[in-house]
Amino acid sequence: MGAYMSYKVTTQTSIPAFRRPSMTVTRRFSDFLGLHEKLSQKHTHIGRIVPPAPEKSVVGMTKIKMSKEDTSSTEFVEKRRALLERFLQRISLHPVLQMDPDFRDFLEQDELPRATSTSAVSGAGVLRLIKGVGDTFSKVTIKMDESDQWFEEKQNQVEALDQQLKKLHASVEALVTYRKELGISTSAFAKSTAMLSNSEEHTALSRALSQLAEVEEKIELVHLEQADNDFFLLSELLKDYIGIIQAIRVVFHERVKSFHNWQNAQQNLAKKREQEAKFKQTGKTDKIAQAQEEIREWEGKVEKGREDFEEISKTIRTEIRRFETNRVKDFRNIIIKYMETLMNSQQQLIKYWEGFLPEAKAIA
Repeated sequence: MGAYMSYKVTTQTSIPAFRRPSMTVTRRFSDFLGLHEKLSQKHTHIGRIVPPAPEKSVVGMTKIKMSKEDTSSTEFVEKRRALLERFLQRISLHPVLQMDPDFRDFLEQDELPRATSTSAVSGAGVLRLIKGVGDTFSKVTIKMDESDQWFEEKQNQVEALDQQLKKLHASVEALVTYRKELGISTSAFAKSTAMLSNSEEHTALSRALSQLAEVEEKIELVHLEQADNDFFLLSELLKDYIGIIQAIRVVFHERVKSFHNWQNAQQNLAKKREQEAKFKQTGKTDKIAQAQEEIREWEGKVEKGREDFEEISKTIRTEIRRFETNRVKDFRNIIIKYMETLMNSQQQLIKYWEGFLPEAKAIA
């Protein structure tokens, strides 16, 4: 039996629909993917934006199985935990998704059924699913002439936002890497300085070098802590929103599909009416009744198609407005929090150097 990692999910709620105000359950990663799949199947086709679930990492899990003490595996576990927590929080803040029975079961049930669909997306299938979504948009043949200026503007804005977020995310990832490398270099410098202090015969200089090595060790921790802040505050937020934009593209595509279903129904209705007219012209009265019945059936489908298109358009408008409001709020909060961490890091550095300065001046 293959090894897997489980996560403890603790929920506090005041929503009456839940059985208890406080719940704790244990879930596998595949359970999170299964939840996303179920919500997507029920809500995406009607225009609701389902928050993206984290991608499965074969490399990350292999590192965990090979070496539990490896630093990179520890980072992977913490990164995934943060992503899963953000995924659940986004669902819980959605006024409709938070009341979905599958979401309530995910938070409440001690054991979840190992459904076939859940198992399918928990393995390599999820990679094909994610890749397939991207391929859908690169190869899509269904198009529509957009007559709604609001939707045209929003789609252009979403595409522009996606490009800028990806560029910024790449820059922040580079910053994280640089900050970690700076921490490693600082650690190497501290060790070399400590070794030099041990071989230095001048007492004051030796003491100053020893103090400098201690300061550099503290500064190493500051750099590594800030690298974590760069990642968990900025990088993961950007990655999360890149995923949400992909979900927005999906609902835009569902609207196009709804429009074409409506148009196809109208075309079929027109054909049925032409057929009825031919029956009347050729005197085939025995077929007129059936033709009229089919016309009434397609008239109903046309009306249903129109209602579906209007409804999904209305839902998407609501979802986009909610997305824009939350995006501004999220970025505002994160930027403030990030600035506070940067200021704290600088204050720590100043404190350490001010403490070392008298020792350096004492060298005689």
